[in-house]
Amino acid sequence: MATRFYAKKSFISTLIIALIIAVGGWTFIEWTVNRIYVPEGYSLRLRYKGPPLPLLPGYGLPEARSGFAKVDENGRILEKGVLREMLGPGRHFRTPFYWERELVKDIEIEPGQIGIATSKLGKQLPGDQYLVDGDLGETEFKGVLRKVFGPGTYRVNDYAYTFTVVERTEIRDGDQVKYAGWVEIPAGFVGVVTNLANNEQSGQQKGIQQKVLPPGIYPVNQKEQQIDVVEIGYRDRSIVANLKKDARGNLVYDEAGEPMLNDTDSGIFFYSNDGFPISMDFTAIWGIMPDQAPNVISKFGNVAAVEQKVVVPQIESICRNIGAKFGAVELLVGDSRQQFQEDASTAFRTVLEGKDITLLNGLVRHIYIPQSVRLPIQQAFIADELALTREEEQKTLQIEADFREAEQMVELEQEKVRVETDKLVAKQIAEGQKTVQETFAETERLEAQIDREVSLLDAEATVSLGQAEADSKKLQEEARASKFQLAVEAFGSGEAYNSWVFANGLPEEIELNLIYAGEGTFWTDLKGFTDTMLGRQARETRDR
Repeated sequence: MATRFYAKKSFISTLIIALIIAVGGWTFIEWTVNRIYVPEGYSLRLRYKGPPLPLLPGYGLPEARSGFAKVDENGRILEKGVLREMLGPGRHFRTPFYWERELVKDIEIEPGQIGIATSKLGKQLPGDQYLVDGDLGETEFKGVLRKVFGPGTYRVNDYAYTFTVVERTEIRDGDQVKYAGWVEIPAGFVGVVTNLANNEQSGQQKGIQQKVLPPGIYPVNQKEQQIDVVEIGYRDRSIVANLKKDARGNLVYDEAGEPMLNDTDSGIFFYSNDGFPISMDFTAIWGIMPDQAPNVISKFGNVAAVEQKVVVPQIESICRNIGAKFGAVELLVGDSRQQFQEDASTAFRTVLEGKDITLLNGLVRHIYIPQSVRLPIQQAFIADELALTREEEQKTLQIEADFREAEQMVELEQEKVRVETDKLVAKQIAEGQKTVQETFAETERLEAQIDREVSLLDAEATVSLGQAEADSKKLQEEARASKFQLAVEAFGSGEAYNSWVFANGLPEEIELNLIYAGEGTFWTDLKGFTDTMLGRQARETRDR
């Protein structure tokens, strides 16, 4: 029994030790053999190659024929091959017996750069197409991805894609320069886009596009598009004669003060219709507007070609053809020279507009005519100008004489006006004084008349007031008598009324004392009479 117990205990101990060894061994293998660390800036590409022994699960899976190894929705691997998804930075545990592991550096694109990806897996594109639509990991065909990748960090599976980082690229074709990659269009410029292939998604066709790009920064796929950076606005182009200069570089002038030509066929040279050699300077202010830029690139290639192939040849041709219709004298003076200017500018504008170029101004700046022709004409003009000057001087003298006469007439009229003014002032003063005296006399007469009327009114008022006072007193007396008559009638007799008046006139605090005055009672009743009278006087004094 004890032996069996110890045997069982020994077995358990052995099993525990074996388990510890197995776990420790597996942990050691997992952290030393299977563990792989992916640093920042790298990704881990995995290729599943299956177990090394036939009895292990997963042995004998088929190899992926093309593309990535298939994985079901639960993450179970169905084929041997490279997995689509790569693992990012950190610790990962993948046994090298089952997996082929490789660190792949991430693609870093700096500002001023773009990335162009090329898919190595998938089906062949139909026809002559070579651009692939879609993003990384979502492409169906082999070829260059249409999408351009801007600055940033990208995890790219190099089994399926190659990645090219480019900066600004110049594509030169003779004098024409096109740009791709990181394209910057500065202010004052536009970008003319040339599509190298059709784009079914946007509906754009191959060739030069009529819609231009405004100033900005654009990532451009060199395999899909190329950009012509075109300066817009106005610029000037002058064709001038070669003038003679001295050793110090100063212009040399002839006797008439005109600059002298160094060679007779410089500038725009032609012969007038009367056979004289003519040289002239011409300046054109022309330009290209944004909506004209695509046609300019399509027809001429670049702006410099427009100036070389259109502007300069047309200036020379038009000025020669029109100038040859005028004589030397006509080109020098008067309305005919202005007509030449207008005809040349109009013809030049018409030609440029027909080629979709804008002309702001075409200016004939100077016409150099031979001195043998110019000097007599100038002398004739000088003589004419002198004659005109003399005529103007005569007119000036006549005008000055007329002015002096006018001044004297003004002074005379001023004196007349002063005398007439004095007369009118004296007359007005006399008439004013007369009017004052008449007004004063009339005022006195009116005052006397008013005083008389006031006196009459005062007398009438006095009579009226006296009569009114008399009538008032009469009415008061009649009213008083009527009042007494009514009172007497009310009391029944005059004696009763008088008694009432007497009683009504007595004071409210009256004391009545009866004093008997019979025979032999005077001295006996004198004391009572005295007290009565004295008491009354005392009360009256107090009341006062």
